[in-house]
Amino acid sequence: MSMLSSYLTLAAVLFCIGLFGVLTKRNAIIVLLSIELMLNAVNLNLIAFSKYGVNPSIAGHIFSLFTITVAAAEAAVGIAVLIVLYRSRATVNVDEFDELRR
Repeated sequence: MSMLSSYLTLAAVLFCIGLFGVLTKRNAIIVLLSIELMLNAVNLNLIAFSKYGVNPSIAGHIFSLFTITVAAAEAAVGIAVLIVLYRSRATVNVDEFDELRR
């Protein structure tokens, strides 16, 4: 049980670092990297519960693969949106991106 708690502690620390980055940073690239860090913490939880849970199975690994796929798609779309916004605004500061508010 100590192995599961150490994995969960590491995942909680990674998630908190990612959450801190999303809530405090103004650079859009840092925000995207923080979201990726949070998704990796979720993957670590899925794998840990899959291996050390009450009923060990491969389901956590499969869900983790789906999460990695979603993270890759999110990164590609996010970078594409950032490139378009940078070309129009010449900044990656998230405070400057208020196009959708109007």
